Amino acid sequence: MNKKTILVVGGAGYIGSHQVKCLLENDYRVVIYDNLSTGFKKLILSDNFIKGDLKDTKNLEETIDKFKPDAVMHFAAFTSVGESVKKPSKYYRNNLVNVINLLDVMVKNGVNNFIFSSSAAVYGVPENIPITEEETKNPINPYGRTKLMVERVLKDYEKAYGLKYTALRYFNAAGADEKGEIGEMHDPETHLIPIVLKTALGERDIIYIFGNDYDTRDGTCVRDYIHVNDLADAHLKALERLFAGGESISLNLGSGEGYSVKEIIDYSKKITGIDFKVDVTERREGDPPILVADSSRAEEILGWKREYTLEDIISTAWKWHKNQ
Repeated sequence: MNKKTILVVGGAGYIGSHQVKCLLENDYRVVIYDNLSTGFKKLILSDNFIKGDLKDTKNLEETIDKFKPDAVMHFAAFTSVGESVKKPSKYYRNNLVNVINLLDVMVKNGVNNFIFSSSAAVYGVPENIPITEEETKNPINPYGRTKLMVERVLKDYEKAYGLKYTALRYFNAAGADEKGEIGEMHDPETHLIPIVLKTALGERDIIYIFGNDYDTRDGTCVRDYIHVNDLADAHLKALERLFAGGESISLNLGSGEGYSVKEIIDYSKKITGIDFKVDVTERREGDPPILVADSSRAEEILGWKREYTLEDIISTAWKWHKNQ
């Protein structure tokens, strides 16, 4: 029986809660540390829950001392690109400074395995599609810069303190658990697929497309969507690789396929059977035209392969949102 303990920071959030479920199903002992600023009590799946903030290093130290985790997974970043442009201080404090607080407490207490949720935003506007890990890192918004800065911090902490890490640069997490027990929740909601489905449900009057004059096949932004359960599986495999002595690494996680905003809307109309109102408005600052991943390195190194299609993503998300 696997009795390793994993501290999941941000485990009451969307991706964090699916990761917790995955870890519990694989017989790990899971401790959730979350301040519930963007997480939700209904997404807490472990009996071991500590309400705490990463700026509260005393609480963090007490938690690590009590549960003595074998590894830490971080899902506690703020993730809105648009908000990061308007409120960079908020993003640098939480996404960078607070991660350094966490790493310092880990190092002090001898916790040497770290899984970090990075982002495709580290690449900015890529020169090559699909994007490999060797692509130039030139983020175009504060959110992406915070992720890249943490990756650089991790390299320095490995060299100085022996901290082992895996940084997973994923693209657009989407979908929900098949049973409909947990799914995507944000307040306010900023992600495309849940906004589209909320419009289908009548919770919103209209869905806006931010710009239709990009250099793409239909003028709308193209993104790579990956099911949240596929992400959780990749994080699990990355964790097990670290426990087996694997070296620190940064990897892309995506589907390798790109879908435009218009295609997501059309696909959602087909799956839901509902024709809802759509309009076009101005571009958002900081949106690259195309982001599609080359995840072949993750497949090779982690032995990971995605299981869910775009239809699965939208169908499971639709089941979740209908149940709310």
